[in-house]
Amino acid sequence: MRISLVGPAHPYKGGGARHTTELAHRLAARGHETVVETWRAQYPALLYPGRQTVPAPEGEPFPATRRDLAWNRPWGWWRAGRRMGAAADLVVVTVLIPAQAVPYLGVLAGVGGRARTLALCHNVLPHERRPADTALMRTLLRRVGGVLAHSPEQARAACGLAGEDVPVRWAPLPPHLPRARDADRAGEGGASGDGGGESGPNGGRSGGLRRNLLFFGLVRHYKGVDVLLRAFARSAPPDVGLTVAGEFWGTAPELRGLAAELGIADRVDFREGYVPADELPALFAGADALVLPYRSATATQNVHLAHEHGLPVIATRAGALADAVADGKDGLLCAPDDPADLADALRRFYAPGAAERLRAAVRPADPGPLWDGYIDALLGERD
Repeated sequence: MRISLVGPAHPYKGGGARHTTELAHRLAARGHETVVETWRAQYPALLYPGRQTVPAPEGEPFPATRRDLAWNRPWGWWRAGRRMGAAADLVVVTVLIPAQAVPYLGVLAGVGGRARTLALCHNVLPHERRPADTALMRTLLRRVGGVLAHSPEQARAACGLAGEDVPVRWAPLPPHLPRARDADRAGEGGASGDGGGESGPNGGRSGGLRRNLLFFGLVRHYKGVDVLLRAFARSAPPDVGLTVAGEFWGTAPELRGLAAELGIADRVDFREGYVPADELPALFAGADALVLPYRSATATQNVHLAHEHGLPVIATRAGALADAVADGKDGLLCAPDDPADLADALRRFYAPGAAERLRAAVRPADPGPLWDGYIDALLGERD
């Protein structure tokens, strides 16, 4: 099949760019003639105030990549779609935020009826919504020939917007982990397994506890870092620290103030800024567990990332997080937006022997079967 895959790729950073690139590699490995159609300008700063690009690729770039699309060049949307419609059997538009519906509608108009179209939705609707988000997504999903979502909950949301005539499928989001450009490609395209610590017989880390917890990722309200700070102040042993690493979207002063108010400012390290792939092993090596205190979630790579580095995960039962953590085996689960329940999970984690037992059970995911099922769903080869 000839496939045009429209989405972010290097130099854009983050999970969306890594997913697009990994998907292209795997489609090509199956024998599909694949082209990535990416952006020269993806978002205005108003929609994405953080750093949008990185100098070094976070994996192997896909060679057949075109960079013709720009949010501020609407005359190019239809033209790019026209070219894709003539060259492809399937055009996949990767949807990260509803505002992308505007250029994608231009692309789809250019494609016309000459190729099948599919919307690959990382989020059907965002966690923090703007007034026009629902209308934009409804319009987009009713103009495509199919939708792929990443959880049953997200598929139901897509069905409600797309209507009865558009088929909606879902598949779990497979691993597409950040790795340094020169790192070995592990397995069938998974991230490098370098966890930053000594390898034990189970693939995890050997040695004692680091007495430190880690939150990693984009810091926004729905991620619940404020909930984590309150829980940490309640129950974390006094010799345990907390690292909050990632880009802060307008929340840093409030979170620093909350840490001071709770009396834990000297135990919390706010590491502001995007963490490049080559710095991740050291970051994860300094932690006993990754904590994901999300108020809401769709799907995340961070559980896969923690397991790849030998860390158990303490997470809420939000979205698909609970599906990736075996409660009491390789991590602990708690209620979302509940500092008391998260505090209880932290207390249980640092009970004698508990952290070591959870860490011993951590196993990195095998990416091959997960990607096989995902691509089957994308291509309509299974329901």
